[in-house]
Amino acid sequence: MAADVTHDSAACKRVDHGITRVFQLLGKRWSGPIVAVLVEQPAYFADLRRAIPGISERMLSDRLAELGAAGLVLREVDEGPPLRVSYRLTEAGAALGPALRELGEWAKLHLPDEQSCPGLERERPAGSA
Repeated sequence: MAADVTHDSAACKRVDHGITRVFQLLGKRWSGPIVAVLVEQPAYFADLRRAIPGISERMLSDRLAELGAAGLVLREVDEGPPLRVSYRLTEAGAALGPALRELGEWAKLHLPDEQSCPGLERERPAGSA
């Protein structure tokens, strides 16, 4: 991961250590959206993949493993039949809910719409805003 560092180590010493750790985990592409989906309810792997357009199966699997190792997500095997794997947030993961909702509200106010969901305008009925 050292190859991702684009600044000197002195800069990190000025940033709150907790914030640095949060963004090292949740700042990775796809991690935030995965947690955001799971804040709403537990989900099967296929449901997570459908809820997060553009994520590959491998990337979803990798991010779920990382979030699990960090103690935010639990993997549960439903014996079936059919055998299915579901994911849910731990207490620590669920505690991110209020912060994620606040970030979502901030994004609505301060980030341009075109950054949120490419293609959304094409899906809206004519005359709706």
